[in-house]
Amino acid sequence: MSIPAELKYTDTHEWVRKEADGSVSVGITHHAQDLLGDLVYVENPQVGREVKKGEECGVVESVKAASDIYAPLTGKIVAVNEELADAPEKINEGAYDAWMFRLQPAEPGELETLLDAAGYGTLVESETH
Repeated sequence: MSIPAELKYTDTHEWVRKEADGSVSVGITHHAQDLLGDLVYVENPQVGREVKKGEECGVVESVKAASDIYAPLTGKIVAVNEELADAPEKINEGAYDAWMFRLQPAEPGELETLLDAAGYGTLVESETH
């Protein structure tokens, strides 16, 4: 399983990528989409919504289960990936390519509190054994 080194991760299986404009893109990890199976629905948060780190802000549904998506950082939602409304399977096809939403962090230093690739790999390993 690939865990891209340039991303940060949460213990609830979201990935976070810092963008050039200071915002962050958020998606679910390969491990998360693998556990869920074929995704059939994605509900993103509303643009403009203020979220707190750890707050439920979206949902992904598969043929097996529904799973909440949590805000990895405190901030404001600045964009959502509209393509996923009609094509949730894009997450299954490339979990690290299919971002779900972007947020502008209220506290940029908060990004450093997230897991790095090695830490996330250890978390996934502990959950699967």
